[in-house]
Amino acid sequence: MVAASRLKGAQTKMEKSRGLVEPMVRLLGDQPGVDAERTLLVPVSSDKGLCGGINSTVVKYSKVVAGLSGAQVPLLTIIGEKARGQLSKAYAETLTGAIVDLSKVPLTFATASLVSDTILNQGAGKHQIVYNRFQSVISFKPTVATVYSSGEYEKAAESGMNNFDAYELEGPERSEFLLDLSEFNMGVVVYNALLENSTSELGSRMQSMENSTKNAKDMLGKLTLLYNRTRQASITTELIEIISGASALEG
Repeated sequence: MVAASRLKGAQTKMEKSRGLVEPMVRLLGDQPGVDAERTLLVPVSSDKGLCGGINSTVVKYSKVVAGLSGAQVPLLTIIGEKARGQLSKAYAETLTGAIVDLSKVPLTFATASLVSDTILNQGAGKHQIVYNRFQSVISFKPTVATVYSSGEYEKAAESGMNNFDAYELEGPERSEFLLDLSEFNMGVVVYNALLENSTSELGSRMQSMENSTKNAKDMLGKLTLLYNRTRQASITTELIEIISGASALEG
């Protein structure tokens, strides 16, 4: 019951965060295939285990995305202890840092903003965030969200690759406006990715615990049956010996 209530609360927050991401995608576009001078890969994993295959899936997809970059291996900033343990040795030369123990603090937009500031401080033009998108308690989808720097968004606006110039906006110049939007967009995407991954973790852990409980009950049933059969066989053997001894005395 406690796990189900935690999952419900996390799912509600996660669904609300999706409402922040969708308008930013419509405004700034989504062009994952556009290359930049520097690329930063951000795998999002959990700090704890016993949650199925969500962490191994993130590690697997991160390696695939890194391999698609060609000769230039992307920089790497890891979120979560589990991915750090599996990726830090393989990408030691390009690893810029790891962010762990986020599960020990409330997962708010302020927390996500601190994480996004750490990511933006790496100075990359392209950021690929790998996380698990929650679908149901038993299903999650590995996802790669691409976020660019303000300079890359400005190039996209000039070439017509996003809809930024289609809106009438009042305020500072386009470059300053895009700088603010790119920083906010990073915060929104990181916030959503953390919530999606956290909800997938809770659902997967609850399912793993249910499977473990079922397996334990099945094992207990088999051991009980084996114990009863062994005990019954022992009793039967003793009865046969007693009856045989009594028959021998009578004879």
